[in-house]
Amino acid sequence: AFVNPEDTASFGKGESAKKYLRTDPDVERVRRGHLNDLENIVPFLGIGLLYAFSGPDLYTALLHFRIFAGARITHSFAYLIPLPQPSRGLSWAVGYAATLSMAYKVLKTALYL
Repeated sequence: AFVNPEDTASFGKGESAKKYLRTDPDVERVRRGHLNDLENIVPFLGIGLLYAFSGPDLYTALLHFRIFAGARITHSFAYLIPLPQPSRGLSWAVGYAATLSMAYKVLKTALYL
């Protein structure tokens, strides 16, 4: 099975090649979950690094990191199993709120607010 039409070229042209072109719903779900992780974890790593350099209280930093990690793990399970909504949306919002909270602290420290 191939997702891209150009990958089927070695199996012939036209209808004979189309039978190799297909998608699997489970594979697509995992792919979408992976893309969602990339869209959220990469910004968190950048903001988290800046946050760590801004000199936060250790307890507060650990709380932010643990909340984000727990939210992303919950979101991944909710995406892959799939769990009923709003579990996935809520876990995304909790992780996003932790990232926004750290970004606010970084900006507050950088701009001396």
